[in-house]
Amino acid sequence: MDITNAIILGIIQGLTEFLPVSSSGHLELGKAILGDHSVPEESLLFTVILHFATALSTIVVFRKDILTIIKGALTFEWNDDLQFISKIVISMIPAVVIGLFFEAQLESLFGGNILLVGFMLIVTAILLFLADKAKDTNKKVSFKNAFIIGISQAIAMLPGISRSGATISTSVLLGNDKTKAARFSFLMVVPLIFGKIAKDVLSGDLSTESQNFTSLIIGFIAAFIAGLFACTWMIALVKKSKLTYFAVYCAIVGLIAIVFSFLNT
Repeated sequence: MDITNAIILGIIQGLTEFLPVSSSGHLELGKAILGDHSVPEESLLFTVILHFATALSTIVVFRKDILTIIKGALTFEWNDDLQFISKIVISMIPAVVIGLFFEAQLESLFGGNILLVGFMLIVTAILLFLADKAKDTNKKVSFKNAFIIGISQAIAMLPGISRSGATISTSVLLGNDKTKAARFSFLMVVPLIFGKIAKDVLSGDLSTESQNFTSLIIGFIAAFIAGLFACTWMIALVKKSKLTYFAVYCAIVGLIAIVFSFLNT
């Protein structure tokens, strides 16, 4: 993978990890358009590097919240901070189950399945449109809500379903405060990303042979910087109920992907 493609894919990952347009779907589209013919091991390593970058950008944006939550939880009292961590753990259960028992089936859906990406982007568009019409409240995420949002996160493992879009939309449709919904959505994925990275490293599936480390580093930097921008921007957009614009975007890109898929069959 050359440096230009690494920068483009890094920016795509950084922006779409937080903006509700599906990072996995856009990476698949980006690879198809750019003609990325990386061997599976190289492509997997690059994807892992990009996800690591966006996880770090999340930590940077929410560093004050994370430190407050950790300090509060270390008191070992059943306070809001320890409850928040418990809700994060509960939200992870559906995705962990899918990742452990259906990983092979899930991975088979990637690798240029543009038609599936197109249809799933349209599903994302519908979710965003419905969420944008929901009334804002002061309600915080409950334990039951956390599990339901977790199911949405598991479904969003499909290429084309936006993880942030699905989880934020689900949370808002459940009647939760929009700002709290965005905060929960972004923080709930961090442990999963680091868990997936650790699993890939320990499994030995990642190959460092014949790697262009310059491209990996530049892709990481591009994804990290784009992630910082997108995460901060997305919080403001959710609060201002601007998700309809992304719904229209996802619908248009989804239709283009479907047409592109049929033209290349």
